[in-house]
Amino acid sequence: MKYIQTNIQGVWIIDPNIFQDARGYFFEAWKQDEFDEYVGKIQFIQDNESKSSYGVLRGLHYQTGDFSQAKLVRVIQGKVLDVAVDLRKSSPTFGQHVMVELSEDNKRQLFIPRGFAHGFLVLSEKAIFTYKVDNAYSPTHEASIRWDDETIGIQWPIAKNDIVTSEKDLKAKSFGNAIFFD
Repeated sequence: MKYIQTNIQGVWIIDPNIFQDARGYFFEAWKQDEFDEYVGKIQFIQDNESKSSYGVLRGLHYQTGDFSQAKLVRVIQGKVLDVAVDLRKSSPTFGQHVMVELSEDNKRQLFIPRGFAHGFLVLSEKAIFTYKVDNAYSPTHEASIRWDDETIGIQWPIAKNDIVTSEKDLKAKSFGNAIFFD
């Protein structure tokens, strides 16, 4: 696997070595020792999966306090635009974001450390999205920032009126009113 440090410290793109032949393909999706060497020791405790249709935007979500979560995300079917927003006040990239296309074709993964909001937009007809987390979900520590907040300035590649999101995400806070990390 190839580990690529993004322009935001702690956020990594992981490109697998894919072996293809007439039978199909094979790749290693997870290798603890390599991950520990490049990214650091993270103990993932749960795998999650979602299925969404074109135009669905989930995010920008995060957990606060002791329930903050690191995530390793990838797409099994389809294509998404994945985004991580730095919410660490002490970071030189505070408020900046990383945007990466994840798809069944590129098999790319994105590691997002604690202290980030996360979201993705489905660009294909359907997408199956999977991710590992290192901490349990806590409804009382759930937070979100508006996906269209002008302060963050994410340039989503489809028209705003074509985006489908939850009622909860429509009520998310602005970046200026978000809960940040020290």
